[in-house]
This record gives sequence, C-alpha cells and structure tokens, in this order.
Amino acid sequence: MNGVELFLLGRTLMKIGEEAMPTEGLRGQSTSVRSVLIVASDIVENPGSAVGEIAGRTGLPQSQVSGCVARLREAGAVVTEPDPADRRRVLIHQAPEASGRVEVVRSTTIDTALGTALGTGDPDAVAEVVAALETLAQQLTPATLSRLRPPSSRSRSSAVDG
Repeated sequence: MNGVELFLLGRTLMKIGEEAMPTEGLRGQSTSVRSVLIVASDIVENPGSAVGEIAGRTGLPQSQVSGCVARLREAGAVVTEPDPADRRRVLIHQAPEASGRVEVVRSTTIDTALGTALGTGDPDAVAEVVAALETLAQQLTPATLSRLRPPSSRSRSSAVDG
C-alpha cells in the first residue's frame, strides 16, 4: 500500500463513518458531521479552549467552529462558560456527563453502513472487516498523529485535513 491508497482508504472510511452516524431527530444542520467531529475531538484534547483557538488548531474557519460548537452544545456534548480573563470570550469543555444524543451516537454500530458499502448482507463478512478496523483503531489512535510532525506544522496542514 502506498500513501495515495492509504489516503483514499481513509476517505472511504470517513464516508462510511458519516453514513453510520444516527440522524434521527436532528433538524437540518449548517455544519457537516466531519467538521463537528473534528471540533469535538479538539475540545476533548484541549479543554477550556475558545473558538478562535480551536479554529487555529483545526484549520477550520472560525464561523464553522462556532456552528459546530452550537451544534455540540445543543446535543449536550459540550458546555461553555465565560472566560474569567476576558468576559467577551467563551471557553468550551466536554460536558461532564454524556447526553442522550451522545449515548445514541456511541451505541450505534457501523454494521449497517459497512454492509451497504461492502455490498453484502453477510454478517460474517461485516464482522471480519469490523474486527480489522478495531485492530487499526487500537494501533492508530488520534495521539498517533502527534508523532508524524511537530505541533506547529500540524495546524498549517489541518486546513487540508478538514
């Protein structure tokens, strides 16, 4: 496998992941699942950040980060508080307890979306691919990315990632 093949595999996996996300009860959203997940991940890794800081690290436009934070707040996934040092800024934290929406997202498997993408109804084939993905997920965590390049270059390349 080369870098292009790995990149395309990653893109395919992202699309399957997006398809697997439950959407029941959600009204139309101005932000993509991908950008919301990027912002949520950054908030978990950097609690107490402001929107501008998240935008800088992720490479997403500040307006898009604000939309993602609003969506996450509505879902009960994050909480906000005024910055004591600058009351005009809002600091964002992961919610201390998982909301009902977060629990639904966490409990929804990828099996149906994966089976559709594979073009098979064979549960053994789906289980085999799920097992392979679980192995990859154990080895290639978000922390893995920090070993690829120094933090200063990550923020510049993130605009391409999102």
